[in-house]
Amino acid sequence: MTESHHPQGGGPDFTTALRDASLRVTKPRLAVLNAVHEHPHADTDTVIGHVRANLGAVSHQAVYDVLRALTDAGIVRRIQPAGATARYEARVGDNHHHVVCRSCGTIADVDCAVGHAPCLTASHDHGFVVEEAEVVYWGTCPDCAAAGTASTTPPTTTARPSISKQPEGTT
Repeated sequence: MTESHHPQGGGPDFTTALRDASLRVTKPRLAVLNAVHEHPHADTDTVIGHVRANLGAVSHQAVYDVLRALTDAGIVRRIQPAGATARYEARVGDNHHHVVCRSCGTIADVDCAVGHAPCLTASHDHGFVVEEAEVVYWGTCPDCAAAGTASTTPPTTTARPSISKQPEGTT
């Protein structure tokens, strides 16, 4: 979320963000936004736990619905590194990347290259207008490295089918 701040210099103004996205301001939406902002890269269960701590009884489905609405509105970003559960972050509107620990799954933000961004210049773009690149760096976080729990196993990857559009009338 491109942060807008309270006039008194406080944290992000979630009410304004929701209204700017033409979304109704509701307690569940505010609680989810707060949870995602306070806990970057949280999975859904973590978000649900924080929302329930804030509001009390809230259904899983309500939180899923809010996360989808916030993601669709561009207020929250959904990321899902290969082999991992979906995570959510409030940092949107820039082309940053992520580094993921193979051992514990910790995720941290990595800014895109300063100046010319080579990740946005594809060697062959197949006619696409490239707007964003998603880069995930994999390694071992400092805590796992210090504890000697570094994993040597590459992450599980999900194969993505290659889809080629055939001209109409051909099979």
